[in-house]
Amino acid sequence: MASRTEPSGCSGRGGGGAPGILPLPLLLLLLAAAALIPRGGGQNLVTEDVTVVEGEVATISCRVKNSDDSVIQLLNPNRQTIYFKDFRPLKDSRFQLVNFSNSELRVSLTNVSISDEGRYFCQLYTDPPQEIYTTMTVLVPPRNLMIDIQKDIATEGEEIELNCTAMASRPATTIRWFKGNKELLGKSEVEQWSDMFTVTSQLLLTVGREDDGVPVICLVDHPAVKDLQTQRYLEVMYKPQVRVLQNYPLQGLTREGEPLELTCTAFGKPQPTEVKWLRVDDEMPQHVVVSGSNLLINNLNKTDNGTYRCEASNAVGKSSADYMLFVYDPPTTIPPPTTTTTTTTPTTITDTTATTEPAVHGFTQLPNSAEELDYGDLSDSRAGDEGSIRAVDHAVIGGVVAVVVFAMLCLLIILGRYFARHKGTYFTHEAKGADDAADADTAIINAEGGQNNSEEKKEYFI
Repeated sequence: MASRTEPSGCSGRGGGGAPGILPLPLLLLLLAAAALIPRGGGQNLVTEDVTVVEGEVATISCRVKNSDDSVIQLLNPNRQTIYFKDFRPLKDSRFQLVNFSNSELRVSLTNVSISDEGRYFCQLYTDPPQEIYTTMTVLVPPRNLMIDIQKDIATEGEEIELNCTAMASRPATTIRWFKGNKELLGKSEVEQWSDMFTVTSQLLLTVGREDDGVPVICLVDHPAVKDLQTQRYLEVMYKPQVRVLQNYPLQGLTREGEPLELTCTAFGKPQPTEVKWLRVDDEMPQHVVVSGSNLLINNLNKTDNGTYRCEASNAVGKSSADYMLFVYDPPTTIPPPTTTTTTTTPTTITDTTATTEPAVHGFTQLPNSAEELDYGDLSDSRAGDEGSIRAVDHAVIGGVVAVVVFAMLCLLIILGRYFARHKGTYFTHEAKGADDAADADTAIINAEGGQNNSEEKKEYFI
């Protein structure tokens, strides 16, 4: 029976194994899962990512929160040991120990290059070992920032093209345009060469005369650099700007008999090469003197009225400015003050030059439109009194003239009536004596005698 029992036991092991023993595949799976579970305080190791500009210094730090005097080491992206505790096995002298203690390992890397970018590992020799990594990012600022302009010298109203290029940067840069203090919108294109980026921005700009000498700025936005910019000054050619200035008279009112002096100013780019005067729609008067940009009329008269034009030209074009001349009448001469005294007889006028002026108020003489501008500037009270006295003289003289004319008309009427009546009597007498008289003298004598007889007859009849 014993021999049967043994085979029976052997048969039991070979037929499925003893109870409580796990199959081999399941055991391997459980061991792999246990290896992935962190043990022994896995959160004790701490580090931070590093961002550094190419050529500068980067600092890598491995810190332990709860130190148990375990060994700390630092490895490069190729998993080569940089520092083991305070010992540097790697022969790269750019790595230098900054601090070492039971809780921290800090290392500096000078003159950082793009090849130094990647993951650096911090390891803590515990049971089991702990490991954490930090990522180093290397920034490369753009190089050879420059502006390329299509035309160095532009003409007013022309559209020009400007291109700004930022070469070999990492990451790709952002380009902004400014004209003076005003930001403009450009169009950018990015090209990648290996790990580096080249950005080109295009700006189309229509220039005017106000843009001459204004800087166009290309500004770069990049995390590796601040206030990186370049600029180009615009040079714009434009037509002349023309103005006509009146030098004399200063008050602006041009009167007959007075002089007139005008000056033409012209400024352009390039500077105007020719400045000339002409009269619009008419010939220039012969007495007008033109000397370069100046025009002079010594003695104004009404025939000078019109529009005078100053023209200036340069390589870009021609411009002009007009001056409209209107000649006013000369000012009226104001007579000296006089005093007028009138009597009750309207035909008697006495003029004296007494120093006392009469009190005449409330009378104003209206001048013509040109004289109003001159008389408006006279603020002397004596001038006002003189105008009033002059008005009284004219009124008195007009009244006297009217009375004299009226008297003469009355006298003419009386004389005409008298002569008409006497002429009729002569004719009547001549008719009465003409019948019996041999000649004219006899007829007149007979007429007178007949008249007497007639009167006697009338008296007798009565």
